[in-house]
Amino acid sequence: MKVVNRVYPYAEQIMPLAQDATPGPIAMVNLLKFHDKAQYADGRAENISGREAYMRYAAEMGPIVAKAGGRFLFSGEVKDLVIGEVEELWDAVGIAEYPSRAEFHRIATSPEVQAIGIHREAGLAGQLLI
Repeated sequence: MKVVNRVYPYAEQIMPLAQDATPGPIAMVNLLKFHDKAQYADGRAENISGREAYMRYAAEMGPIVAKAGGRFLFSGEVKDLVIGEVEELWDAVGIAEYPSRAEFHRIATSPEVQAIGIHREAGLAGQLLI
């Protein structure tokens, strides 16, 4: 199995989800890998970890998700692997619930989320979103 962490999806990955009219909530599992030090694309010299930068994003994302009827279900550090093998563990896992696939897509592509994305990009070395 090949595993490739990315910060953003390919269009062919997200479009089927956006077009899926299946009713009801959807839970998204986020496996997160952070930079040791935040890497802001605008060149700002923040002396914070990638995790801290990502948490700035998460703090602003929480109310956006809640306003749309979603919620964060779980977040925690990845400590060990119980089943399977990977070259390198992720740093954290989070589970978020959205009211529908369409609402997840709307939130993820909204200008409001794009505006706070600078912290997400600065913090993440990559992720898997399942």
